Formats: sequence, structure tokens, C-alpha cells
Amino acid sequence: MQKPFTKTLTLYSIFQQLLPFIKPYRKMIYGTLFLTFIGALAAQVNPLVLKYTVDEVTKLTRLPNPMQEGIHVLVIISAILLGKEIINIFIQFGQKFYGEKIRINISSVLAQSVIDKILTYKISYFNDENHESGKLQIRIDRGIESLTKLVQNFFIDILPLFSNAFIALVIMYWQNVYVGLVSTVVVPIYFYVSALQAKKLNGVRRELRNQREKKTSGLLNLINSIMVIKSFVREKFEGEKQYDLQMQLMDSQLFTRRTNFFYDGLKTFIEQFGVVLIILLTVYLVLDQQMTIGAIMLHIMLFSNVSSPIRQLHRIYDDMNDAFIYAEGYFDILNADSETEVSGKFTEEDIKGDFRLENVDFTYPSGANALRNVSIHIENGKTTALVGLSGAGKSTVINLLCKFYLPNSGKILLDGRNLDDYDNDHLRKDIGLVLQKNHIFQGSIEDNIRYGNMDATFSEIEIAAKKAYLHEQILELPNKYNHDATQLSGGQQQRIAIARLFLKNPPIILLDEPTASLDAIATEQIKNSLDAIKENRTVVIISHSLSQILDSDKIYVMKKGDVVESGSHEDLMKVHGTYREIFDASARSLNLERLVKTYSEN
Repeated sequence: MQKPFTKTLTLYSIFQQLLPFIKPYRKMIYGTLFLTFIGALAAQVNPLVLKYTVDEVTKLTRLPNPMQEGIHVLVIISAILLGKEIINIFIQFGQKFYGEKIRINISSVLAQSVIDKILTYKISYFNDENHESGKLQIRIDRGIESLTKLVQNFFIDILPLFSNAFIALVIMYWQNVYVGLVSTVVVPIYFYVSALQAKKLNGVRRELRNQREKKTSGLLNLINSIMVIKSFVREKFEGEKQYDLQMQLMDSQLFTRRTNFFYDGLKTFIEQFGVVLIILLTVYLVLDQQMTIGAIMLHIMLFSNVSSPIRQLHRIYDDMNDAFIYAEGYFDILNADSETEVSGKFTEEDIKGDFRLENVDFTYPSGANALRNVSIHIENGKTTALVGLSGAGKSTVINLLCKFYLPNSGKILLDGRNLDDYDNDHLRKDIGLVLQKNHIFQGSIEDNIRYGNMDATFSEIEIAAKKAYLHEQILELPNKYNHDATQLSGGQQQRIAIARLFLKNPPIILLDEPTASLDAIATEQIKNSLDAIKENRTVVIISHSLSQILDSDKIYVMKKGDVVESGSHEDLMKVHGTYREIFDASARSLNLERLVKTYSEN
């Protein structure tokens, strides 16, 4: 069922929001407007010259030697038309070049502005299902495209066309009021039909936007999930899902085309009807000796100048309605000020890393309750482990420590000061974060490791890679440190993330399953490196690997968002509670009994 369309933006409101982006180019705009006015005047030269030519030739044909007498007429006509065309070359070049320059500049500013803005938004903004990467990309790309096209149409198409039409209409009235009135009556009818066409398509355009977003998001998800799809033999199922989306999109597109073809035919009829009326009226006035034969040609050409803008109205209305629909999505992203990260201003002291969570509650924007009345003390210079089953809230604690989210209630202290008071950049510069799955940027291994410290030398990058046990593997690659990092295995990419940590060298280290995608030998190597970097630093580690947590100074056991136990490994083993249950399950899954027996026998 087609949802009714509600236009929340008007042309004026779009202009108001575009104004800050347009203002820096106002000199170019004024120059373009001046050229537009000159161009509109030049466009009326041909009809006036044609009238003069026809009238003069008619007179000359009555003379005994018309060719000899008509030479000066040919010279005058040639000079005027040739001069006009030479001037017109410069006018059109100026209009199109500066109009295009304005469009390109504004497009670049719009693109950079939205990038700068979304980088300031909270993590929760990007986790919203309405803000999936595919949907955001379409809204930004199509929004910028439609807005810049609107600017381009205004300065390159609309202004020249309507200036031309207005001046042509003035000349028609000046020549004959009745002919001018006929032209004036036809134009509003054409406008009215174009407005009906736009109204008919309003709801469909909004639906087309939603369908394109769904199709793009679905395609991205399909590509990202290709291994799962093939492993479950769901190619046909996924193909049918995409086919259904494609059919919905096709229906909307066909409705749009069908509507456009109908109204375009109706508008062509109205325009031609106007031409017929002009011809009949001017012929009548010539026969009634109220105007010359040349005036017939003059008015037909002037009416063509008047009707040429309305021939473009369909395209202009299309672009304007695209601007209403897609600009709405673009400005929703640009103006989501409530999603901007809240940052404190405290930057005065070096951060030591003593965290206290006091009665913290947290619920994700999706409604999932993650933490309930959680109190944890993470001591400076010591290693604290968070243990629990999946969904216990461990990663949520790390998200809160980084200020990716703010607690709903309770408070978090860092070195005795409320975490909210800290400047976000200042805080995060002192935190090294390694996740279970870390993002690898498009580019070389060297550039990806350097992300940990943008000022690092190549020698420092090599040292970090060696600490992450990645250096030897890099040297075996064809392009060594210039090799494309996205082509590495999952384990190698994880080592890049750990190398970034060594390069950043922060006082606080947060590790969320740092060796999850590494083999046993690599895990042991990385553990040795991490053990070395842990000294005199505040470390929080989440791991299902027993070896990672046994040596922790304090272990907090979490279950369904609550802290249920805390203490050292030895203390928790004596309790025979949740930790002992997890430990025993891990030991059984590793077949520790068999491993120990094998180890002792050899």
C-alpha cells in the first residue's frame, strides 16, 4: 500500500539551508546573473532581425532592381547576426563554465561538510537500523547530487530560460497586446499541468528512494554474507529476495515513466495549440493590415522563446522533487545535532588509569538492557579481567570506558574525576583498544600500522610489527610493507591491530578477545608481547582463553549484565560459583585432562 507523501521541505527551506554553502561563491553568482541577463537580450535578436528581414525584403521585391538595393540589407543582417553569435559564444561559455564551477564547488563543500559532521556522531547513531552504511551512503550521494543539480538548474538552465521568456513576452506585448495576451494565457495552463504531474509523482518518488536504499543495503549484505549463503545453499532464497525488491522498484519506475509520458504528451499538445493560436491571430492581424508579414515570424519565434522554459518544466520539476526528497535525507544526516558526541573539557593532567564504575545501569538505544547496577574497580597499573558468557555485558563495559556510550544511571570515575568531564580526544589518545574483529583500512600494511601513531617512522613501524610477530610474515609478501592490508588473512589483520597498539604505546589498554582469530603458536607469541607491554599500565582484558586471564590481578565475573563474583583466580576457584563453572567448562572443552596426561608422559 502506497504511503501518503508529506513534504517536510519547501524550496525556500532548501534555499535557506543551502545559503551558507552558496555564500562564498556570491561573486561568481552575480557574474553568472549578469551574463544571464545579457544572454536573454541576445536571444531576442534573431526574431527581431527576422522581422526586419522579411519586411525589408517584401519592400525590395516591389522595386525595379531589388538585388542592387538589397545589398546594404544583407550587410546589416550579416553583421548583426555574426556579431551576436560571437558575443553569444562568450556569454554561453561564461554561463556554463561558472555555473558548473559553482556546482562543483558546492558539491565538494556539501560532501566534506557531511563527512565532518558524521565523524562527530555517537556510536549509537551508526548502530541504528535506519542508519545502516548502505542507506547513509545513498542519502548522502543522492542528496548531494539532487542539491547540486538544483543549483546547476537554477544558474545554468532556469534563470537563462525564464529571463529569455520574460523579455520575449515583453517584446510580444510591445508589438501587439492581443498576441501577448494569448501567450500569457497558454503559459499558466502549461504550468498547471506540470504541477499536476509533480503532485501525481510525489509519493512514488519517496517510495523509490526507500526501495533503492533497501536494494543497495540488501546487495551489500548479500556480498558480505556470501560464504554463509553458499554454506547453507541459500542462493535461490537470497536471489528471490533481491528479485522481489527489484520487481517493487520496477513497478514504481514504470508508474513514473507512464505518468511522465502521459503528461508530456498533454503538454506538447498545449504548446502546439498555443503556436496555432499565435499563427491564426497574427495572420488575421496581417490581413487586417494591423501588422506586417514579418511580424508573423517575429511572434512565432518569440512564442518559441516563451514556451522553451515550460518545455523544460518536467525535468525541472523532477529535479526539484528529487531535491525535496533526497535533500530531506541529506539534511537529516547533516542536522542530527542531538547525535553529536558529548565531550567534556578536562585535559590538564596525564591520565593514570584508575577507573571506578559505581552502580552503573546501561541500556542500548535498541532497548537491550546490558548492565544493571554494576560496580567495578579497575586499579591503575594492574590487569583486570572481565569474564562471563556471551551477552554478559563485558564489551559494554569497555564501550563505556571509551565513552562510546554514556551510562543511563550511576557514574564512572577516572582518577577520581567523573569520566563525563574528560575531553573525548584527550581520553582516547591514552587508550589502546584491540577488539575481536578490528577494521583494516584500504591501503598498505605500513599505513594501517601507522594508524596507531601518524608521526611514526618506518623503523618504529617495523619494531611494532616485530612485537606483534608480523614482521617476518610481511617480508615474505611480494610488496612487503606496501602490500594491500585487506588481502591478509584474519589472523594477520589481527596482528596489525596489535601492532597499532604497540605503536600507540598508551597508559591504558583495553583488550576484547585480542587473540580470538590467532592460532595457538601466534596466541602464545602475542601473549608474551602483551605481558611485556602490560607492565605499569592499566589493562582490562576480555578473553575466553584461560591463559589470558589466569594472571590477572583481579577478575570480575559477569552474568546477564550483573557482576556476580570478583577476586583473584585462586579466590574464585574456591567459591565454586559461576567462575568455577566457566573454568571447568573451558577445561573440558580443551580436553585438559588428556592434554596434561600427554604432556606428563612426554
